[in-house]
Amino acid sequence: MARSSLVRLCVATLVYALTLLDAAAAEHKRVMILHSFGREFRPWNEYVRAIRAELDRQSPWVLDVQEHSLIAARTTDSNPDLPFVEYLHALYADKPPELIICIGAPAAVFIQRHRQKLFPAAPMLFTAVEQRRIQFANLTENDTVVAVRHDFRYLFESFLAIAPETRVIAMVNGNSPNELVWQNEMRRELKPLESRVDIRWYDKLSFEEMLKQIAALPAHSAIFWFQMIIDGAGVGHEGDRALTRLYAVANAPIFTTDQAFFGREIIGGPMHSPAEGGRRTASVAMRILGGEKPGDIKTPPSDFQPPKYDWRELKRWNVSERILPAGSEVDFREPSTWETYRWQIMLICSVVLAQALLITLLVHERGRRLLAEVQSRQRMSELAHVNRFTTANELTASIAHEINQPLGAIRTNAETMELMVKSAAPDIAEIREIVADIRRDEERASEVILRLRSLLKKTPFELREVDLNAIVGETLEFLAALTVGRQVGVDRALEPAPLVVRGDRIQLQQVILNLVVNAIDAMAGMPTAERHIVVRTDRSGNFAEVSIADSGPGIAPDKLSDVFQPFFTTKEHGMGIGLSIARTIVEAHAGQLLAENDAKGGARFRIRLPLA
Repeated sequence: MARSSLVRLCVATLVYALTLLDAAAAEHKRVMILHSFGREFRPWNEYVRAIRAELDRQSPWVLDVQEHSLIAARTTDSNPDLPFVEYLHALYADKPPELIICIGAPAAVFIQRHRQKLFPAAPMLFTAVEQRRIQFANLTENDTVVAVRHDFRYLFESFLAIAPETRVIAMVNGNSPNELVWQNEMRRELKPLESRVDIRWYDKLSFEEMLKQIAALPAHSAIFWFQMIIDGAGVGHEGDRALTRLYAVANAPIFTTDQAFFGREIIGGPMHSPAEGGRRTASVAMRILGGEKPGDIKTPPSDFQPPKYDWRELKRWNVSERILPAGSEVDFREPSTWETYRWQIMLICSVVLAQALLITLLVHERGRRLLAEVQSRQRMSELAHVNRFTTANELTASIAHEINQPLGAIRTNAETMELMVKSAAPDIAEIREIVADIRRDEERASEVILRLRSLLKKTPFELREVDLNAIVGETLEFLAALTVGRQVGVDRALEPAPLVVRGDRIQLQQVILNLVVNAIDAMAGMPTAERHIVVRTDRSGNFAEVSIADSGPGIAPDKLSDVFQPFFTTKEHGMGIGLSIARTIVEAHAGQLLAENDAKGGARFRIRLPLA
């Protein structure tokens, strides 16, 4: 009982396995593709690639695709088919393919000629072929066609529309049987254009000679590329080498019938599309593999696709896009700098704009600052002028005394000379001495007045190279009467070599004058013997220094930081602007004015100015 159950189980398993194998076999489809020239000949290889891609995409079955090439199409032998027929017959005798796809006209002619011996009942699909190459009278119910239609006149007129100055068109076409058939067709269709352009044929030449002649084409020429399977010397040209070599020597634009050549050497125009042909062919193939009768499937031939142009070739041959036909597609356009770097350019422009705005604001602010500095200097000059008048008012008594002395001497000498002139025998030599004394006293008085005018003169701030030693000496001379009147001793220790700085002479005089007058005022309540001022000039690196030290009580330590503040004063009737003006003047000269207490007593003010 157990043994019979085991036997039944094994039988059931075997039946199920055979059922799966039959189902798998039913889902397996064999397809044969027959090339006219070979797997590497354009445009047919591009059609095969497109067809296989579409078959893989559309097919619900597993496809076993076998490809073969009809080498006979590349020879002029009168009976080249028999060996290949025998080969295919032996290969598919037991199990013919479920679909045969013929690529190109020679493959279609070959199959129609030998179908009864090879595949009398196998479904046939002729594609990548021009309708004129199909023998429609020989088609059976197992045959269908997905063809294209060449309109050479329309193609040539489309090219002449974008290059109307063209006068010569070089026809690049081989010398194989298939190519000679198409040469006759093109001659017939293009005959109406012969009065407009010179159409030149090179099929009898070797490809090398053809290249030489095409390289020397005259201006306003064009090149039409159709096929180059076999040249006039019987040499075969496979793959892309022939077109690549032609493009390398061409001095005119190249146009053609098929997009399989488009993308490198061809300028473009109306062309057949391998992608569209592959889609149409695969769609019909799926219907046949699905059980539909090929003879019942009628597919109209496809015409040229809408014009397509290579942007790079348009630029190379100076063809304006404005004259292209309406609806044209332009491929391989190199994006402009704006299109490629739009965001970067916008960012850079934004940064540049922001910088420009910032620079404008800074320039505006700098202008305002410079204006403020100019106005500040004007105010400083005005305050300094007021300060000089105030100082001159304080010096009035000393100045009057200094002027009265030479004036009194002049008067005494004049009266003496008058008496001598009235005498009976005036002493001429003594009169000369009196005149010399008068002149000397007059010069002395004039010098005092000039120094006062120089001090009180209102002049604009002007930087010039001046000797700091000379300015210090002139200022001390001007204050000599005041120091004598106040009974203050002044010691000067000036640097022997000139201390040349860039400065305004009047302004620097006022600084030194203010500091010396302040020092004199600071010692007002002290005994006469202790009133002493030391004025020193020195060179310290790249700076010139003027030091003014007094023997007064000094500055209170907590007030050292306030002495240069406006309106700060320790004098009973002081205005508090002298030291502030002095510091402003020194800083306008790129220098420093420092205040400190001397270790021996008294205050010391130091002026530091950069040497010229």
